[in-house]
Order: sequence, then C-alpha cells, then structure tokens
Amino acid sequence: MGVEDRKLEVLRAIVEDYIATNEPVGSKSLVDRHNLGVSSATIRNDMAALEEEGLIAQPHTSAGRVPTDAGYRIFVDRLTEIKPLTGAERRAIATFLEGAVDLDDVLHRAVRALAQLTRNVAVVQYPTLARSRVRHLELVSISTTRLMLVLITDTGRVEQRLVDLPEPVADGDVFELRATLNATLRDRTLAETPEIIAGLPEQVDAGVRGMLTTLSSVLLEVLVEPASDRMVLGGTANLSQQTLDFPAIRPVLEALEEQVVLLRLLDQSVSSSKVLVRIGNETQVEGLAGASVVSTGYGMHGSAVGAVGVLGPRRMDYAHTMARVAAVARYVGVLLEDR
Repeated sequence: MGVEDRKLEVLRAIVEDYIATNEPVGSKSLVDRHNLGVSSATIRNDMAALEEEGLIAQPHTSAGRVPTDAGYRIFVDRLTEIKPLTGAERRAIATFLEGAVDLDDVLHRAVRALAQLTRNVAVVQYPTLARSRVRHLELVSISTTRLMLVLITDTGRVEQRLVDLPEPVADGDVFELRATLNATLRDRTLAETPEIIAGLPEQVDAGVRGMLTTLSSVLLEVLVEPASDRMVLGGTANLSQQTLDFPAIRPVLEALEEQVVLLRLLDQSVSSSKVLVRIGNETQVEGLAGASVVSTGYGMHGSAVGAVGVLGPRRMDYAHTMARVAAVARYVGVLLEDR
C-alpha cells in the first residue's frame, strides 16, 4: 500500500470511529481497532500529514483527532461504499408507504419512514408545478357568475381556485371552455403552459372570450406556487437526542423554520440523478454549519419532479443514510407513477 493510499485508510478509520463513538480518535485506538499493517508511529506520522492537509483536527491539546468538513468530504466522495438496505428495512419502507390514498399521504408517510430509519430530520419536497404535467382541468359551476377551477397534475397535485366571472355564463359555454382547456393543455408541462394560455382567448368564440381571459388570469396565478406549502418535514424531535453533535440546537431549528433554505438545498438535488451530500459550511447556511444534508431527486417516467432528504449531524452514518434516502426516493417515484 502506498503512502497516499495508507493515509486515506487512516482517514477512513478516523471518520468511522468518530461516527461510532463521538470521541476524538488517537493513534493507539486506530492500531487496536483496525488492521492497518503499520506501527503506531507510522500512523501518527500519517495523522500529522492529514492534519496539515486540513482533513482532521485536534479539538484540544493531548486529545485525538476528529474529521473536518474537508475530511468528511473526502470520506463521502472517495471512501464511502453505500450499504444496501436489509430486507427488514425494505419491508419497513414498503409497509410505511402501502395504502397511501393521495399525494399528501404519500409524502407524509415517506417523511415518517425516513425519519424513523435514519433517526434524523427528514424532508420531502412536493412535486414542483413547473416540472409537472397537466392531467386534467375541471370547471365546476358554483353559480351563473362563479366557477371552481380545478387543476390536477400527473404527480397528483390538486390546485383549486374560485373564479368570479364578469358576466353570467351558460352551462354550454362552461362545457366548451372545459373541452378547449383540456384539449390544449393536457399532457403539457406546467413550465410551458403560460405561453399557451396567453394565446387561448384568440381560439374561442367572441361570446366566451371574456370568460376565458378571466380563467386564464387565474390559471396563471396557480402556476406561481408559494414556497410555504411545498415541503413536508418530520423527525425534528430527533434533534433532542443529538445534543452532543449540536451543542446549539436553536440555530438549526431556526434554519428548519426558514423553509426556503431547505427548498433551495432540495432544488439542487432535483436535477441530479445522484445522492448529493452537503457537509457543514457547504450548505451555505450559517445555522447548519454543524449539520449535513443528504438528498436526492424522485421522479416519474425518468423525469425528476421533487426531492427527498435528511438533515443530521456531520457525524452521521453516511453509507446507510445515502442508501435509505435513495430507497425512499425510489419508492415515492414508483407510487406516483402507479397513481
């Protein structure tokens, strides 16, 4: 084994021992616990080199070493082998998600499953409207001057809006507009619908043009989704069991309350087919400097529409967490395709 390979093995051992014990790791414990094939003096030299490279640090004098953010990054990128789920874990996820009745139920069950499996904070992003497709548009007459507009996407999202019309409308006109909207917009991605909607009034009879203009305006408002209802959070209570990893819980809780922060991190995962890991300061969120976020996209028919992830301490079991996040994402995607 070359010097660089041996240093990486020492780094792997330090990270794994620190994850397991939450105690700084010394050269003697490395010799006792790992078959590295070299003396403790050689390991001390390797540890000194790793410290000089900024991959490990000494929290206080005469203590062992702990990984830095850079050390964790090397561990995740080069040393971690994602561990497959056990049969019991696969059955647990399937049991959690079985029988979900709608999109909300699927995502809430997914969050509970992931929080329980990882003992961390779990988060699932709702399918973003921009990445969804129109499955159906329904118009329901409430009165002669009021309609209910219902947008149903292929991911199961349902958006409803009341529409006040400028003048009374006949049932036949409502039927005609419903048919026009569905013929024009069905199976279109919501990202491409604004341009299509803008041209709709010119495609109908003058008698219903004013009503369609009003409907189009409301439909465009539906496409501007608020961030506050776009994610489900679970397992926050797990933070109370991680006080050694998070001496100051308040900044973490404040960051969790700022949902836009988590949504930004999750959005980065939607466009990636891989499990992404952001460690400490890589999150670019001051309150999460002591945390890591593991996330990946979930999708339908090969296209990602949202993301699922876990927030926990930097000292997390990355190999298991990455596998569990990926597995839950796959299950969510399959359930959405089957709906």
